[in-house]
Amino acid sequence: MKILTKYLCKEFIKIFVLCQSIFISIYLVIDFVQKIGKFINAGASTGQTMLFFVCKLPYIIVQMAPVATLISVIIVFSFMKKNNEIIALKSCGLSVFRFSCPIVVVSMALAIAVLFLSELVVPYASSRSRAIWNVEINKRNPATAYFRNHIWYKGADCIFYIRHYDSSEMIMDGPSFYFFDEFFHLIKKIDGWKAIWNGKKWIVKEGMIQVAKGEGTYDIRKFKEMELVLSETPAVFLRIKKKPEQMSYLQLKKFAKELQLEGYDATRYLVDMNVKLALPFINLVMALLAVPISLRLKKGRTALAVSMGIGVCFFYLLSLGFSRTLGLSGALPPMLSAWFANIIFLLLGLYLLIRVET
Repeated sequence: MKILTKYLCKEFIKIFVLCQSIFISIYLVIDFVQKIGKFINAGASTGQTMLFFVCKLPYIIVQMAPVATLISVIIVFSFMKKNNEIIALKSCGLSVFRFSCPIVVVSMALAIAVLFLSELVVPYASSRSRAIWNVEINKRNPATAYFRNHIWYKGADCIFYIRHYDSSEMIMDGPSFYFFDEFFHLIKKIDGWKAIWNGKKWIVKEGMIQVAKGEGTYDIRKFKEMELVLSETPAVFLRIKKKPEQMSYLQLKKFAKELQLEGYDATRYLVDMNVKLALPFINLVMALLAVPISLRLKKGRTALAVSMGIGVCFFYLLSLGFSRTLGLSGALPPMLSAWFANIIFLLLGLYLLIRVET
């Protein structure tokens, strides 16, 4: 059995590396053709161009691994079936489950490796490639061009409501500041047309201040300009947008908690956080599906089996997209929406394996 395990693992890894190399090459060629014009117009050096695509490699590897796993398993078992090796194994008393175990174990190890890659390497590499694209190619200022609308924020001294915040100019449009006493009674409210950071404090322009006098009455006065000393600096309201692949699972989790504490809906980030954890294990699911796909077809139908495998990948992506949409809408809990496609296709793979066995 050790000889069989070694043989299966060797053949699978060999074909997996070949398939992964082909898929990565196709991805890079398409991406290169689409972006090379931008690099030439920006006057980018060869080193910058190469670094950009090298930094994209970890993300591409993670994305292509499930497809490569599925195709590799299909090819291995299709060739074994063509060479009557499957019949020989069954005649020796080995079940499909038994001689599929080495492939499943290797796929599980691959899923764990992809998980570590997506957590430790992909966020940094994706951030670096995005920085090259935005700053060096599109000539954007890395510290600017970020705006937020309708911000509610609980500060140390008051609660902020900001209709629009421009991080590049450090300006609040239409801010309101609510001050409360220890019993959470509103004691003061300041509304302004704008609030500008002067380097040390906020300068509120053309506004109105309401101060509680007791028994539900307020002293109201208008002002042209007033200084407002608060603990919160512009950095508190600056939140650079990042894509999920630019953050690790823990970073996404922390980011979602911060949004919830500020009173924002963090559903999107909770869903993406769970999707980030579920995605690497597609490799295992695809391996389980590939075995019955390759064994149920007649000998010499390798091309058809590969086509069916690609179709399975397509339907998996549709299912994942649909369940993610349900999660974003709140119809499914974030964890279930992320793992829904994995669970369905895992059960389908086990069912097909049982059918092949019988």
